[in-house]
Amino acid sequence: MSLFDWFADRRKGQFVGKVSQETEESDGLWGKCPECSQVVYRKDLQANASVCNNCGHHHRIDSQERIALITDPGSFQVLNRDLSPTDPLGFKDRRAYADRLRESQASTGMKDGVVTGLCQVEMMPMALAVMDFRFMGGSMGSVVGEKITRLIERATAERLPLLIICASGGARMQEGMLSLMQMAKISGALERHREAELLYMPLLTHPTTGGVTASFAMLGDLILAEPKALIGFAGRRVIEQTLREKLPENFQTAEYLQEHGFVDTIVPRTQLRKTLASLLRLHGCKAKKAAGR
Repeated sequence: MSLFDWFADRRKGQFVGKVSQETEESDGLWGKCPECSQVVYRKDLQANASVCNNCGHHHRIDSQERIALITDPGSFQVLNRDLSPTDPLGFKDRRAYADRLRESQASTGMKDGVVTGLCQVEMMPMALAVMDFRFMGGSMGSVVGEKITRLIERATAERLPLLIICASGGARMQEGMLSLMQMAKISGALERHREAELLYMPLLTHPTTGGVTASFAMLGDLILAEPKALIGFAGRRVIEQTLREKLPENFQTAEYLQEHGFVDTIVPRTQLRKTLASLLRLHGCKAKKAAGR
């Protein structure tokens, strides 16, 4: 730490925790909230669904953490686990697409950017898809589209409600038109699910953008969102440069979209499981009887 940084921290009244925080963060015990700069004990943060107790900021979590937060313990059954992406276009920019895939697979332990399966929420059956932003920004390629479509078709066949947790930068450019085709394919499957009079709820988390927003993220019977999630299609700077005007500070936030009728309700992560259970009951979902009863 430089002398200038030391004086800056003194002025902010934050010097006491600064040096020790940097040391302790390295061993994984402590973290700092990016919203309010509160130093937090990681186990306490995880116990609160990775939501800051001080300011309510929702830290990004991975697909396995989301599944654990929502589903009954031991109830999640993974579907289409082994579907794996290829490089049909032989795409290469600064790096080959095949290399990017291998790197993401090695760092996340996932085949691609979504986990799909069947689960129970307070013993009520539900189909669940969880996008994972760690895998190439949660981008939607052919495998992501195929897994979500197969899940929707399974939910339709078994007359199950469906929840898709969105966390994505949009369509995967490395797959070109093959990626964009997934928007129509998923939307078509959702239409058949709707025609069967079954419940579909997308949960929009930070960020939900691009082709995902332009398709299945906005097709729900009830559209849920996490607080302050970034939700949109084009980026803020692109829109400002096109319109040549300044956009509101809260533009493309969950709160802004709710105010303008694009989001039905904002659900804090700590209340999500309870809210889902209430919505499922409201729509006539019945709990499965426990074995032996």
